[in-house]
Amino acid sequence: MSLMVLQVAAVVPVAAYLGYLRTTMRRRNTQSWESLIARLKPGWSGRQLSEHFLWKEGLSSTPDETWGHMQGTKGLWAMYNNASIMLEMADFAATTGAVDPVLLQTLRSDATQIRLCVLLTVAQCTVSQASESVRYNAFRAASMYTGMTARMTQLLQDSGSSALPQFVAAM
Repeated sequence: MSLMVLQVAAVVPVAAYLGYLRTTMRRRNTQSWESLIARLKPGWSGRQLSEHFLWKEGLSSTPDETWGHMQGTKGLWAMYNNASIMLEMADFAATTGAVDPVLLQTLRSDATQIRLCVLLTVAQCTVSQASESVRYNAFRAASMYTGMTARMTQLLQDSGSSALPQFVAAM
C-alpha cells in the first residue's frame, strides 16, 4: 500500500509539470507581437529619468530620484515582469526571422541580470527599508532596464516589425 502511495506521489508532480510545459508551449506557438506587447506592465517607465529613453542606454538621474520615481518595489516588480516578457519577445523574434544572434544573447543576459538584481534589491528592501544600498541597486536595475528596452527597440527596428510603435507606446 505504501509503495503505491509513493508511486502516485512521484507521478502526480511529474504529470502536473508536463501539463504546465504543454500549456506553455501552446501559448508560445500562438504568440504574436501584439499579444506580447499587451502583456507589458505599465507600472514603471524610465521616460522621466532618461533623455533618450528607448533609444539610448543609461539614466540621467540620481539613485534617490530613481527610487522615488519608481515608487519603491512597485516599479521593481514591473521591471521584473517586463524583463521576462521582453525575453519572450527576443525568443519570438529569433523564431520568426533573421535577427542578430549577439543582440539576442545580450537581451537574454540583460533579462537575467535585471531579474536577479530586482530580487536582490527587494530582499534588501525587506531587511533595511530604502537604505542607500537598496536605492543604488534599484538604480542599477533601472539602468540595465533602460539598456534592455533600447536594445529591444533596436531589435524591433532591425526586424522591420510593425510592432515598434506599439512597443514605444507601451513603455
